[in-house]
Amino acid sequence: MQKEEIIQLLDKNYQDFAVFVAAQSAEQFCYAPEGKWTSGQQTDHLVKAVRPVRLGLSLPKFIPKLLFGTSNRPSKTYDELVAKYQAKLAAGGKSTRAFIPPTIAANKQAIVAKAILKEKEILLKAIASWSEADLDKYLMPHPLLGKLTIREMLYFTAYHAEHHKKGCQF
Repeated sequence: MQKEEIIQLLDKNYQDFAVFVAAQSAEQFCYAPEGKWTSGQQTDHLVKAVRPVRLGLSLPKFIPKLLFGTSNRPSKTYDELVAKYQAKLAAGGKSTRAFIPPTIAANKQAIVAKAILKEKEILLKAIASWSEADLDKYLMPHPLLGKLTIREMLYFTAYHAEHHKKGCQF
C-alpha cells in the first residue's frame, strides 16, 4: 500500500470510529461486557496509542534512526501485519500499562471522540514529511509486535481503529 492509500485508510478508519462512538447513547458508550472495555475506554486507548506514533513521526528522522535503527528487511504487507497482530492477541497478548484506559464517564463522550479526531489529523500531517522510501527504512517500537517499519506501524495504526470499533459493537 502506498503512502497516499495509507493516509486515506487512516482517515477513513478513525473518522468512522469517532462518528460511531459519538452517535452512541450514553448507555451504549458506558457499557462493556465482562472483561471488556467500554466504548469510552476503547477511544481513550486509541488516543493513547496514536499519540506516540504521531510524535515519533514529527521528530527529525535522525532521532528514530539513532534510537531504533533502520530496517534490514522489506516491510510486511497490510494483511501480513494484521495477521501478526491477531496471532499475538490470540496467544494472549494484551495492552501494556501505559495504554490501559481509565473509566471514561458518559459526559466525556464528545471530548474523547473529538480527541481521537485531533490525534488523527496531527498524525496525517506528520506523515506528509515522510517519503515512500523512509516508510520502509526507519523503525519504531511497538509494545506487542516489536520493532516495525514506519509503514508497518501505520498499517497497525489504521487497523487498530477498525479492531477497536468492533470492540464497541455489542
